[in-house]
Amino acid sequence: MKPPISTPILSVSDGSAFETVNPDGTSVVLLVCEHASKHIPASLDNLGLDTQTANSHVAWDPGALSVAKHLSTTLDASLIAATVSRLVYDCNRPPEAAGAMPAKSEIFPIAGNQNIPPEEKAARVNEVYVPFTNAIKDEITARADAGRTTVIVTIHSFTPIYFGEKRKVELGVLHDQDETLADAMLAIPSTLEVQRNQPYGPDDGVTHTLKLHAIPNGLLNVMIEIRNDLIATEDDQKKIADELSSMISHALDTLRLSTPKTEATHA
Repeated sequence: MKPPISTPILSVSDGSAFETVNPDGTSVVLLVCEHASKHIPASLDNLGLDTQTANSHVAWDPGALSVAKHLSTTLDASLIAATVSRLVYDCNRPPEAAGAMPAKSEIFPIAGNQNIPPEEKAARVNEVYVPFTNAIKDEITARADAGRTTVIVTIHSFTPIYFGEKRKVELGVLHDQDETLADAMLAIPSTLEVQRNQPYGPDDGVTHTLKLHAIPNGLLNVMIEIRNDLIATEDDQKKIADELSSMISHALDTLRLSTPKTEATHA
């Protein structure tokens, strides 16, 4: 069994487990980016990973944070983003899920997640997951108290090759039991290869944030998955963000929900 680490997991230099971008945004949209960061606190000794793996899609969603920040600007939407790698704690999974602190991700074993002592698991939950999810809950509550509508939009990216198989889908529009916003977005023509609940869906356990924060509160919601080779550069990230911004705005207009008009022109 691995020796226990000293707690806390996060040091002062690591900062908070989340960041809030554009907190005064006026849009009904609340953006969430659970896999925004590849940062692994020094206390975890890089989880035993080599540099290449620690920088790969295994540790985070490359490009997702930049796309989310562009959307935050274009939509004038607040954004809550995780600042710790999903290998430390996957904020889109509940504490009881095996994938919350995965021992293996795709074909990559995560050495530092083998046989995690209970006290370390609890520290990761309390220092990463709880503050992150409380930030979302508190924002939703504050908006409700102010009489504001909230629409949850989570932003992710996925690898173009998974277990050796190429993925043709370029943009996934995901939903759980509430498909209202997803349906409205899927009805809009896109320059991308767009598919419903691909490359993942609710049966894969990827809709935790939607199920925890949106569905119980009756909030419209959607999860966006972007193939990460399409958002490898700043220009590409802005291009995809503009496309998404237009899709989201048109969908909300269809659903008669007001949000500031985007600068992008829908293709």
